[in-house]
Amino acid sequence: MKLNLFLLAVLTALVGINLGIGDNPTRRNLEAMPEMVHTAAYKSFSANPNFADGKTLQLPPEGVIPRGVQPLDYAATPEDAARAGRELHAPPMTPAGIERGAAVYQIYCLPCHGAAGKGDGPVAMRGFPPPPSLVADHARNLAEGQMFHIVTYGQKNMPSYATQVTPDDRWRVIAYLRGLQQPPAGASKEAAKP
Repeated sequence: MKLNLFLLAVLTALVGINLGIGDNPTRRNLEAMPEMVHTAAYKSFSANPNFADGKTLQLPPEGVIPRGVQPLDYAATPEDAARAGRELHAPPMTPAGIERGAAVYQIYCLPCHGAAGKGDGPVAMRGFPPPPSLVADHARNLAEGQMFHIVTYGQKNMPSYATQVTPDDRWRVIAYLRGLQQPPAGASKEAAKP
């Protein structure tokens, strides 16, 4: 009983002290561990005694994947392009995705490949070697994964578009190309050839 009365008295005293101190928003609270609140800030290129090499700016650890980047474990070789054709498959595409693919195609692909994908874009019409037709049988027979590899790593005169076009937009462009490669409804196979 004495212990309970003692604990009740301590509780009452603590509540009284808490109410008596009051809250003053203009005064800072007491800091129990000030070095946790006020850490030493080093500028990116300044010297830093906390690291063995004395630099503040450190390389990320090996194997780190940047946020938003999906690793693509293929090299820029024809063998890996064929392997990508076997292993990579396009995700399901909505009409809005195909529409987005058409917009991306107009920005990045149309200058060389032309509006219909026949390799007759403005760049090719001004003396640059024309790219292959995207509606020819060879392009129609390419697997979607192989097309993704080509857009990602480039091929022959075509540069890589990995930094300009996101992976999702690459798949959207490929879906749009598949629509371009389809012959118009009611057209014969001979009329559909590029």
